[in-house]
Amino acid sequence: MAGLPLSELDQPLGQAKRARARKPYGRWLRRGLTGGLAALFIGLILYAALKRDPDGGEPIATAMIRERPVSPDIAKAPPEPAQRDDRRGPASASQLETESGVTVVRPGSDAPGAIIITVPDDGAVKLAPAPDKRLVERTRHGLLPKIGPDGATPAQVYARPPGPAPAGKPAGRIAILVGGLGISQSSTSEAIARLPGPVSLAFAPYGAELEKTVQRARGEGHEVFLQVPMEPFDYPDNDPGPHTLLTGQKGSDNLDRLQWVLGRFSGYVGIVNFLGGRLTADDMALTPLLRELAGRGLMVVDDGSSPRSLLASAATRAQIPALKADLSLDTVPRPEAIDKELQRLETLARDQGAAVATASALPVTVERITRWARTLEGKNLVLVPVSAARGFRNPSTTGSLR
Repeated sequence: MAGLPLSELDQPLGQAKRARARKPYGRWLRRGLTGGLAALFIGLILYAALKRDPDGGEPIATAMIRERPVSPDIAKAPPEPAQRDDRRGPASASQLETESGVTVVRPGSDAPGAIIITVPDDGAVKLAPAPDKRLVERTRHGLLPKIGPDGATPAQVYARPPGPAPAGKPAGRIAILVGGLGISQSSTSEAIARLPGPVSLAFAPYGAELEKTVQRARGEGHEVFLQVPMEPFDYPDNDPGPHTLLTGQKGSDNLDRLQWVLGRFSGYVGIVNFLGGRLTADDMALTPLLRELAGRGLMVVDDGSSPRSLLASAATRAQIPALKADLSLDTVPRPEAIDKELQRLETLARDQGAAVATASALPVTVERITRWARTLEGKNLVLVPVSAARGFRNPSTTGSLR
């Protein structure tokens, strides 16, 4: 019929229009927009929920906090001391030792197999600092002792002070000089730590870090002496070491050798011979050496090892403060032998007013002296430094058993 649209059956074959194909990206775009709107909507819901509840839905407990009244006693209490600020970290071990005065010798090369802790004596007899600038001169051998411009001498300034006087008159006074220190670090550390402060210590000139070790000994209250190697009768088979003082023509360089030895460390009261049977019996060899020592204000101790020694008597003639030891404690280094010599020393102290002994720094010797020293108070005997023994010896005594 005219005017009406043709159906598919009425349209001529091949005359129908081809349908337009749809492009795929349109479908993807619609899906993307839908997903984005959904994500935005969910995000807004979550934001609103979290904004209202910072704990995000976690369970919440609410408690009421009430202010308690302050007790009158608490209100009057002094404020707590300010806490130390530890943000800088703990102090080092060496810093703690320096500040407290406690010396710790740890296992190792210094004291194998042991820890020795030395706590300073409260009653504390303090030695003068060394070196004292008045009492040293700089030479090619180091700092050598000298008499100060005011007349002060190393023998006076570096000696251990006498400390408090005993309550009553002692039955006798005893001085002990322990030598051979500075070579073995373990033996030296043990002697410094264990021996009572009045025991004097003698250092050989050959050890390592002598200045540091000597000052540690002085810090513990021990006055110190310098051991000078001297020629024995069987030299050179028995050699005391480098820079040994010699007799005869071989001794032409003795003053230079002596000055080398004197420059090894500072703070010593005087010198004591190490061996030296031949040299100490030779008055001509001794004279220039004693003149040098007198000019430097030092004390001289004869260790008593040689009955032919002129060291103490020649030093006295040279107006040098000097003494000779009465006996050696550990010629036989066994506990019972050392104890026997300590008993002899007590008898001498009662008879002479004062007695002087020498000893080596063997562990057995240090142990026996330490034990024995604890018994002196009950015996009315007093331990004194070697520098003080001269003043207490009776004039009628010879000062030596040899």
